[in-house]
Amino acid sequence: MITLKEALKLSKAELNNFKEELAKKIEANKDLNAYIDVNNVGEGVPIAIKDNIQVKDWSVTSGSKILQGYIAPYNATVIEKMLDAGLSPFGRVNMDEFAMGSTTESSFYGKTQNPHAGDRVPGGSSGGSAAAVGAGLAVAALGSDTGGSIRQPAAYCGIVGMKPTYGRVSRYGLGAYASSLDQIGPMTQNVEDAAILYDIISGSDAKDSTNAMRDDKVTPNLDADRKLTIAVLPKYVENASQDVKDAYAQAIEALKAAGHTIVEREMMDAKYDISAYYITATAEATTNLGRYDGIRYGNRVEGKNLEETYYLTRSEGFGDEVKRRILLGNFVLSSGYYEAYYVKAQKTRHLIKDEYAKIFEEVDLILSPVAPTVAPKFGELANPMDMYLSDIYTISVNLAGLPALSLPITKNSDGMPVGLQLIAKAYDEQTLFDGALSLEREVAYKA
Repeated sequence: MITLKEALKLSKAELNNFKEELAKKIEANKDLNAYIDVNNVGEGVPIAIKDNIQVKDWSVTSGSKILQGYIAPYNATVIEKMLDAGLSPFGRVNMDEFAMGSTTESSFYGKTQNPHAGDRVPGGSSGGSAAAVGAGLAVAALGSDTGGSIRQPAAYCGIVGMKPTYGRVSRYGLGAYASSLDQIGPMTQNVEDAAILYDIISGSDAKDSTNAMRDDKVTPNLDADRKLTIAVLPKYVENASQDVKDAYAQAIEALKAAGHTIVEREMMDAKYDISAYYITATAEATTNLGRYDGIRYGNRVEGKNLEETYYLTRSEGFGDEVKRRILLGNFVLSSGYYEAYYVKAQKTRHLIKDEYAKIFEEVDLILSPVAPTVAPKFGELANPMDMYLSDIYTISVNLAGLPALSLPITKNSDGMPVGLQLIAKAYDEQTLFDGALSLEREVAYKA
């Protein structure tokens, strides 16, 4: 598969030929179930789009039964920016329902397979995006990251996935899961492509009240030779699998070989991250999903009266994982429990943000695992708690609103990719990409 950088140099005729061949390749690999459908928009470089990002005149359903029949009436801001830059939304890719999951098994359209092993998950919730890029079925893709939903599937599928600083990429047109955590980001074949796509989709947008209104670019100033101070977290990795520990040790040696300064730091037990994240995310999800009632748009199940219509529509339209999180969100926001759960979660979130800020007083980047293991087999995370724990290394980044980038380091003995992430302080995407480019060059991962 050609890279995004190379694709941007193709002529109109070359692009049209490439798209025709790409569509044939997607059809030949439909068993992977990465794409829900292919709908070429415009004449630019084809980019796969997660099913929760609005593309005008497309069916956009967030992987849910309840949104069947909904047609997007407008483009998300990231789509407008893509079109302006010569990129073309090319296909809608699979995802966990309403971005709630870590395996892409909860989708209304069925599970997506990992391109490296058909019996393993591609990760989630942006599993379709990761599988499409990892299988050579997309030049690049857009995903969304609420608690690791770009970085974790990127690590499982052996590609690069980048979560921007909160507010750097407009959320206008993104189907909301947890509004204070969600960010759209690039999923690509390499770090430079991620920087290119990030520059295209990031920037000011008055339609998003949480937008940082910053338009600085990173690609013109990429510097893989820049020497940085990078923190490693030895105790943080103790509960990870041997595959992840080995990759972590390899990455540390690679960073040292590249001339970076490595220092050891500690962070508090990640169990606090999980508690704060799932209380915050489910509380926000409960509010955001209240709009899906069968009245305003999407699928409707008629009842005898309005109340029964609501009940039947939501009962039949939402999957089990979405219902579970709605219930939890309502519980933590309910009278008598709000102070005990939601308020405490916000205090813990503040502590997590302060902890990162203290570390970044002395370092440029932090090297961390993305997931405790390589991609698990289907069914291994059937217990919801096991699924939630698979996000243990990624969710604190979203709670703190920081940028982070997952990149492949090596493969284990079964040929499964092992990815790690670099984390930077808020709005320092330049340092993040510089460090990631350096690490990518040094480890020389082979897909």
